[in-house]
Amino acid sequence: MRLRTPLALLGSALLVLVGPPLLTAGSGADTGTQIPGLRFMVPNTPGGGYDITARTLAKNAEDAELTHNIEVFNLPGAGGTVGLTRLVGEHGNGKLAMSMGLGVVGAVHTNKSPKTLADTTPIARITEESDIVVVGKDSPFKTIDDLLTAWKANPAKVPVGGGSSPGGPDHLAPMLMAKAAGIAPKTVNYVPFDGGGELLASILGNKVSFGVSGVGEYLDQIESGELRLLAVTGPERIPGLDAPTLRESGLDTDFTNWRGIVAPPGISDAERTKLLAFIEKLHDSPQWRDSLKKNGWDDAFLTGEKFGDFLAEEDRRVDSVLKELGL
Repeated sequence: MRLRTPLALLGSALLVLVGPPLLTAGSGADTGTQIPGLRFMVPNTPGGGYDITARTLAKNAEDAELTHNIEVFNLPGAGGTVGLTRLVGEHGNGKLAMSMGLGVVGAVHTNKSPKTLADTTPIARITEESDIVVVGKDSPFKTIDDLLTAWKANPAKVPVGGGSSPGGPDHLAPMLMAKAAGIAPKTVNYVPFDGGGELLASILGNKVSFGVSGVGEYLDQIESGELRLLAVTGPERIPGLDAPTLRESGLDTDFTNWRGIVAPPGISDAERTKLLAFIEKLHDSPQWRDSLKKNGWDDAFLTGEKFGDFLAEEDRRVDSVLKELGL
């Protein structure tokens, strides 16, 4: 079953919510991973990368019988920092986790959030993926060269949309593209959306000239012909997709995004261990492996303190890139 479209994922989430309320002996569920009442917060709107990731995790956990009745809910706003603030405020709540990624790291800087990822309990980095450069099926841009020609001629008249606030992956990718193309990043007309769902409607409605988003969010629309894929931002082509990398297109840059899971501060060692055991078993499940392949996600598993060190490093990197771009 494909897990990429928001409608399919919302249906999957309903299956998760109405799953068996109690576990019985012989049910096949792993009692070592059961976290009754576990909730996943998504800090952006339905249909975005964090949303798809959280609902996929919940559905896979249900199918693998690792736990039941995971609630997935959305709390969008300010590039994910509204959700982050809520998470930090849930001090000691071992039954709450938040889907997040590079976008939240950037939003903390650009929104000057009083709460940061250093205030959370790091659980795991789970995926990495290339961003993609896409246009609507009726766009005049047939190739990445067509787009770059128009963009260089007049950056202000070629708006680019992204599913993250300034400082997030869908913002940093086109800014790095612009710099590599000789376009001053400050002249780029970037239009932020709170997640890939909102961005998709804008691309299809010709409200932006092109969009940048995660590959897993728009595979269905690319395959159906609604979107035209012009390029991928990662260092290598994506198997099954006919699109060059940015470097193949003459731009000396590449970019990848990642996603992970964090929990509130102040949870007990036992609760942290339980969450880690759950996510490790899920990572090793055939259901999750299948989802990685179907969504075009790379496995980037990193847990606990090592993930915490990675978050601190990413915070420094994003701050440095934003300063370098003059943003």
